[in-house]
Amino acid sequence: MSVTATVAILTFNGEDYLREILTALRTQKNVSGEVEVLVIDSGSTDSTLAIVAEFPEVRLHQIPNSEFGHGRTRNLAARLAAGEYVVYLTHDAVPADDYWLEGMLAPFALVPGVVGVVGRQIPRADCFPLLKYEIRRFFETQGAEFGTTISYEAPAFDRHPEYRAAAQLYSDVNSATRRRYLLDEVQYQDVSYAEDQLFAQDFLRAGGIKAYAPWGAVVHSNDLTYAQYKRRQWDEIIGLRLAGAAVPPPSHGFRAFVRAVVLDPVDILQDREYSAGRKLYWLVVNPFFHLAKYRVGRRARRIDLGHPSVAALSLEAQRKAG
Repeated sequence: MSVTATVAILTFNGEDYLREILTALRTQKNVSGEVEVLVIDSGSTDSTLAIVAEFPEVRLHQIPNSEFGHGRTRNLAARLAAGEYVVYLTHDAVPADDYWLEGMLAPFALVPGVVGVVGRQIPRADCFPLLKYEIRRFFETQGAEFGTTISYEAPAFDRHPEYRAAAQLYSDVNSATRRRYLLDEVQYQDVSYAEDQLFAQDFLRAGGIKAYAPWGAVVHSNDLTYAQYKRRQWDEIIGLRLAGAAVPPPSHGFRAFVRAVVLDPVDILQDREYSAGRKLYWLVVNPFFHLAKYRVGRRARRIDLGHPSVAALSLEAQRKAG
């Protein structure tokens, strides 16, 4: 049988969820042809490689950590892949059900011009409130959960640039593309951050179509401490600036204040995924995450990109050094 899809998982110390991901990939349904699973590991020092060895059907390709790049390594995955489509997962994104892959591939058959597909993300139950509710709102803006939404480069974007920014929203936590298109037409840019949004920008401008696939859902949210969250926010804004991508407007001011002290507390109290004790904890702690987001965002938007603090405050640089 021909290989329909290659599921490419990029790993670095990904032991927490990798076994769960690989187990879920074994049970995917309603996909014709073979499905290849490719893990590209960039120097893991935990049990990641031992977990991969538990799944003999998985192809493992190892590279030094120094050779990893968000765009570069995804281009490598496309060159190594045997499938007609390459479906990308990060090592902490777990397929939500047995029909995840069917959902990710369906838009390619529905709309021939589709180049990139981005799937829905469902935040983990114990995710801290600010991030949990941000993830939910982000994917609500991408389209309804009962059907596929397509985006393309429209003339109206010149009059309404905010719509272009929404159309270019893309996440390689859970995405898919045509392998031949990635090899022959538009590749990922080799940038330190925002490779996914730049890829969407490039293929939309080249006439490609983006699809949002709500049924291709994964469970994903970053497991971050308060200190790590601040560094992650720093990386996101600095990375967008370095890549020349659009930087979202500051999410502070009166509306953010209302969300921190009024709207989020209402959601927390109604959130059945939190115990009573965690609700009380988050009612106290969640506003500090909002304050951190405001302070870090304000500084990251203003700092000279050549300043030593750019690297010193980076979570990604800290993880590589550690």
